[in-house]
This record gives sequence, C-alpha cells and structure tokens, in this order.
Amino acid sequence: MKITVLMGGTSAERDVSLASGLRIGHALRESGHDVTLLDPARGVIDAAAAAAMERAGVMKPSPPALDALHRMSHTSLSPSLGTLPAVREADVVFLALHGGSGEDGTVQALLDMVGVRYTGSGHLASALAMDKDLSKTLFRAAGVPTADWMLARRTDAGAVTADDVDRRLGWPVVVKPSKQGSTVGLSIVRAPADLAASSQEASRYDDEVMIERFVPGRELTVSVLGDRALPVGEIFPVHEIYDYECKYTAGMAREEFPARLGPSESAELQRLALASFRALKLDGYARIDFRMTEAREYFCLEANTLPGMTPLSLLPQAAVAAGMDFGALCGRIVQLALEKPAAEASGGLR
Repeated sequence: MKITVLMGGTSAERDVSLASGLRIGHALRESGHDVTLLDPARGVIDAAAAAAMERAGVMKPSPPALDALHRMSHTSLSPSLGTLPAVREADVVFLALHGGSGEDGTVQALLDMVGVRYTGSGHLASALAMDKDLSKTLFRAAGVPTADWMLARRTDAGAVTADDVDRRLGWPVVVKPSKQGSTVGLSIVRAPADLAASSQEASRYDDEVMIERFVPGRELTVSVLGDRALPVGEIFPVHEIYDYECKYTAGMAREEFPARLGPSESAELQRLALASFRALKLDGYARIDFRMTEAREYFCLEANTLPGMTPLSLLPQAAVAAGMDFGALCGRIVQLALEKPAAEASGGLR
C-alpha cells in the first residue's frame, strides 16, 4: 500500500512531529508498505535525509525557540500540497503533524477537497478539539466535568483582570494559549501580580488566552482507538505539570500503564474519555487527558487529535498495555482510515 507520512510542518511542535513521523515511517516500512515521508515545509524527505535527521537528534525534540516559532507562524500552508504526487497518489496519508495547521483542521480540509483518505479526525472535529474554549463547552454539554475557565482575547487587553480571576476562579490558575499543544506557552499563576506577564507570554502563541482553574491531583490519560478506550495511564512528571520538557526528555517523567486505579475508577475514566471523543465528533484515534483530585473527582483537561508517536509518547505506551506493539498500532490507525469513506471523493479533485 502507498502511504505518505505527513510530518514536520511549521507549528511550534515541528520537532515532535518529525520525531513521530520518522518512527511511523519506519514501522510502516517494516510492515511492507511503500512509504514516502513528506514535510509540507521542506518537501519529500528521502532515506539519506531521514538518516541524517535521526543522527542530528530529531528523535529528541527540544522546546521551540520563540524567534523560530514566530518565523514558522508566518509561513502559511501552501494550497498546492494537495496537488503533490506524494499526496494525490497515496492510498492513505498518515498525519504525523502536531499543532498549528496540521492539527487544527486546515490540512484535513485540504485533503477532503482532493478526495484523499487520511488518518485521524476530520476537519471540523480537529478544529473543535484544537480550540480549548469550544471543546470545554462541548465537554460540559456532554456531561464530562472540566475545570472552570475564562477566555481573554489579545485585542481585549486588560479585559480579564486579577480581580475577575479571584472572583470567578480563585488561585492558582493555569494560563495557556487557547489553540496550542504540548503545553507550549503554558504557566501556573499563583499570585495576582503574575497574571499579566503570564497572559502576555501565552498571547505570543495565540490570539486567545485561556485562564483555567488549576486542578491539583493525579495526571491521567486515556487513549481512544476506534471505538475502544485503551488502558488508563498515569504520568509522574519531575515538574509540577507535564510540560514540554517532561513530555519529550528521557528521565523527566515516569509513566505507568495501566494506572494503579480500582476497576470502577478505570472504567469511569474510560467512559468519560469515550464521551469526550464523541462530543467532539472525533474519529480514528485520540488521547484524552484528565486530572483526578484526592476526592476522586475527574476533570477533563483536553483532547489531542494527533497525539505524539515518539518513543516517549503516551498513546504507544497505552497500546502496549493493551497488547499491541507500535507496528500494530500504526497498522490499526491506517485500517481505521481505510474503513471510512474517501474524503468527499465524489466531489474531490482527484
């Protein structure tokens, strides 16, 4: 089967995407597929370039420098991506993009237009999940608990004051970009005097900043594959939160799959994960993150429609706990893409 792995791109999570894509490509080739690696920002990645990237340490992604992020954010996705032979001639495009236009529905809409099958959720669901304000609203509507929050737009400077936060949320709070991943631009604010600086930092990555009540407790995650919730995992980060460094640096976090929970607790988290998945109209696979308080209250943090596939990523670990190695996981994701109708094939340009 001809499979093109779309990886890299121009988001703040470019390095993570490259690491995921290289690993996915290797696994698919080992399964006998004809694989092409394609970076929409640079073009086709041949075997020599892929080997050089691995030697250079792409498999160990680092936090993005702000000036590099700004340069990447001004690079728009070219509409010509859908005309490339590597895309048009593929049986399936495996989306290994993370963040930005790769995960917010833009690439998905483009592939829908040209009638190409791709892995993961469609353009609407991807956009909903990327927008934390909208996704939390839908979680609440579906009966999935999520922490209280407020939203501040970059154009409304000073619209959300420390007094507003104190009255509606209390302290501490989490301040983060509303449409970003991998905890980029996120900080915990414990004192009113620090709110403005943290909001300004988050606003560098998005035009909307979410201010959310901080939920102390255990960090839990549930991956969904098809219509199945995989075993619950627990993360033990070195830092207070599971931030970029802890996610992608060996030794900065420890994970347990399955988590040490009672059967009823695991079942409830899996139920909430599936409810979240359906509330956002997700498809294929995703990862849903939670916090559990000492009082055994569950709060959904967010949904990740294209979770990482690096050696340290959580979805592959959940799959192993379910008896599925990485190659089988990639194969199942491809199978799920083939089981749904070709992306508006009858109306596409293919």
